[in-house]
Amino acid sequence: QEQLVESGGGLVQAGGSLRLSCAASGRTFSRYAMAWFRQAPGKEREFVAAISWSGASTHYADSVKGRFTISRDNAKNTVYLQMNSLKPEDTAVYYCAARSGVSNRYAVESWDYWGQGTQVTVSS
Repeated sequence: QEQLVESGGGLVQAGGSLRLSCAASGRTFSRYAMAWFRQAPGKEREFVAAISWSGASTHYADSVKGRFTISRDNAKNTVYLQMNSLKPEDTAVYYCAARSGVSNRYAVESWDYWGQGTQVTVSS
């Protein structure tokens, strides 16, 4: 099974940038689709971005489209989330997720493995 560990969270001013990383310890990372979700206090976990196993296909939530970029480096077993033009409403715990199956759905329930999350705080 895949073990996922997020890193790169922190405090940043509005308009700033941050890059999150998610390292996978499994040996089949290159065949897993990956995604980023986030959860703010008092709110449900929401989809942010996803990338196919090959990296050829990506999908973004409307709220982050044009500001965030998901990418992966299969040689390093790592997926990234580059976050630019950050807003206070981006403040949340960010989680990476993985699944081995093929799907065109992005609900929380459709992902098999989860990391522990990393805190991102955007100040105004």
